[in-house]
Amino acid sequence: MDADHAAAVATGLVWVAEQGQRVVGLLVLEIAHDHALIENVAVSPDAQGLGVGSRLLALAEQQAGERGLREVRLYTHEAMTENQEYYRRRGYRETHRSRGSGFQRVFFTKDL
Repeated sequence: MDADHAAAVATGLVWVAEQGQRVVGLLVLEIAHDHALIENVAVSPDAQGLGVGSRLLALAEQQAGERGLREVRLYTHEAMTENQEYYRRRGYRETHRSRGSGFQRVFFTKDL
C-alpha cells in the first residue's frame, strides 16, 4: 500500500486491531460532510475469519453515526471478488464501478 496516512493519523481517524502484541488489522476513515469513507480496511491473512474485519467495519459505522452521518462508503479492486461478497454480506450495496489510478474499482455504500 502506497498511501500516506499521516494526515489521517494526525486527525485520529486511524485505528488498529491488535492480537496480543501484534497488529492484525487497520482501519483508515475519512469524514466528508454527508458520509464517512473507509479509505482502507485490512486484516492480516492469519487473522482473517476471526471477526477482525467485521469489528473494524462496525467501528467505522459507529464513528460515522457518532458524527451524525447516515452513510458509510468504501471501494475495492474489481479483482477482489471475495471482498465484494464480504461487504455485501455485511449490508453494503454496490453503487458503481470506475477506473481510477490505473485500477478498476467497485464502490459500495451502506445506509446507517
